Amino acid sequence: MSDQFEDTMKVDGEPSWLHKYIDSPEEQKKLYKKTMIIVVLSQIFGGAGLAAGITVGALLARDVLGTDSFAGLPVALFTLGSAGAALLVGRLSQRLGRRAGLATGFLAGGIGAIGVVLAAITTNIVLLFVALFVYGAGTATNLQARYAGTDLASPSQRATSISIALMATTFGAVAGPNLVGVMGEWAEAIGFPALSGPFMLAAAAYILAGLVILLFLRPDPFIIAKALAAVKTEDTTSSNLEASPLSTDNRGIFLGASIMVLTQIVMVAIMTMTPVHMGHHGHALNAVGLVISIHVAAMYLPSLVTGILVDKVGRLPMAAAAGFTLLASGILSAVAPTDSMLILTIALALLGLGWNFGLISGTAILVDSTNPTNRAKKQGSVDVFIALAGASGGALSGVIVASTSYPMLSLLGGLLALSVIPLILWFRARGRNQGDGSRG
Repeated sequence: MSDQFEDTMKVDGEPSWLHKYIDSPEEQKKLYKKTMIIVVLSQIFGGAGLAAGITVGALLARDVLGTDSFAGLPVALFTLGSAGAALLVGRLSQRLGRRAGLATGFLAGGIGAIGVVLAAITTNIVLLFVALFVYGAGTATNLQARYAGTDLASPSQRATSISIALMATTFGAVAGPNLVGVMGEWAEAIGFPALSGPFMLAAAAYILAGLVILLFLRPDPFIIAKALAAVKTEDTTSSNLEASPLSTDNRGIFLGASIMVLTQIVMVAIMTMTPVHMGHHGHALNAVGLVISIHVAAMYLPSLVTGILVDKVGRLPMAAAAGFTLLASGILSAVAPTDSMLILTIALALLGLGWNFGLISGTAILVDSTNPTNRAKKQGSVDVFIALAGASGGALSGVIVASTSYPMLSLLGGLLALSVIPLILWFRARGRNQGDGSRG
């Protein structure tokens, strides 16, 4: 009886449901479209979750610790937490599929946000720091979700797929900061600290994102991608071809990771201290929320256009554009009059746009340079370094501003962003895959 059951469940050694996708490009396309819909839904909720920490994290630290020197600590904590979560989500995804990895990460982020609310109510500093660390899992997962859309995408679709996932984040990420005031008032109305309100929103948003992935990301696109890669490998071996569909380009991995790390550290450092800088010069919490919401919109909203440009113009030109855009942002932030909302808003919008260019071009280079047998694991490992870069930027930003000034921090960040240019020139000089438009 059991043998008959196994026969009905497997075809040529594969489960019947998996074999259906291996044999049919049309089914693969349908699953790709379904995956993108699920990713978009989860990213809408996930974007709202990550916005809370960005907007009020530094303000919360300033109130609790009574000094600006450690205002970057909350961002450092949840970005450090996102480093550990990125590794966990990447390894879970490699072994069990995107569904297991992403659902676990989002749900952990929701639990962390609940912990922040409890810490604010009880004024427990230790619980606050632990909860912020766990909350970082949501940030890591929100970024890792961008990979899910690439699993079944063709090379010429990869950057566009990444961009669709990031653009979906815009809806929640822009709404989140603008709800800071409303959520703060609601929290006070029920007897909670005002700054706990945004984290209540984050808890609900992350948990909903996790449930969307857990319930609807079936069948898992990464499992299908691994099965397709295994079939291609068998075909290559049987045809005695020299080129392997499972090759890995370590230089491409290094370049993609470096671009994302540099743009992340610059963006987080300047973004973290902007609310504090504005608060020092008399700007209200709603004004801070508006500037940060525009910044977050610039991080995600241009994604679809950016993805098309990365696919059509090339990975390297758009990575160079990231460096120059972040330099412009740093200069503008440094020279902006303290009472000028307009100039500061433009500077923060450029900061988000430069990050967008760097993340999408760097991610596309990383995906191009890996294969399904190591892709999710490599992606998780790279996102660890991205998170650590953000943690460093967040932690050092307060110290730099306290010892020098916000304009100096902005200028240093802009100059650091230009480091992507020599890296790109080095990669071009190697002359690797000159005819490959997906890498150019």
